[in-house]
Amino acid sequence: MNRLHKGHHESEPQRGVPGFHDFKWAVRLLLLLSSGALAEVADSESAAVTETLPDPLAAGWRGQPVCVKLHETTEVRVLRCTFPPGVGHERHFHPRHFGYALAGGTMEILDQTGIRRVEITAGSYFSSEGIDWHEGLNVGDTVVQYLMIEPL
Repeated sequence: MNRLHKGHHESEPQRGVPGFHDFKWAVRLLLLLSSGALAEVADSESAAVTETLPDPLAAGWRGQPVCVKLHETTEVRVLRCTFPPGVGHERHFHPRHFGYALAGGTMEILDQTGIRRVEITAGSYFSSEGIDWHEGLNVGDTVVQYLMIEPL
């Protein structure tokens, strides 16, 4: 009868393995601390990439600009980016932004997930909390043009 009603009690360390429970606790603590450190490294690597890459205005294509600044205040920056057929946008980062397609076409985008082909429709829009890096190329036969609105 006592076996069915036993309360929870601390288990004894295993015989022949001194400090077994202390070792398990230390390993758990080490894993917990290292996971936090790894997250900080990932964040700092992301920040380092952003600091070394140009923003969309500074990035161009083969030495030529593709974006122009239309408006800037202390609160917002507005860019117009134009990509004729065969023109791309070298590797760059984006801060938080909203994009609106003025003219559509076919773009190939390369980022950390690989290459994808995107059909853009005039009047379509998107928003992003930021992009660590990407690059693009107009692979269609029409001019692709965006407005990029970045809150500052």
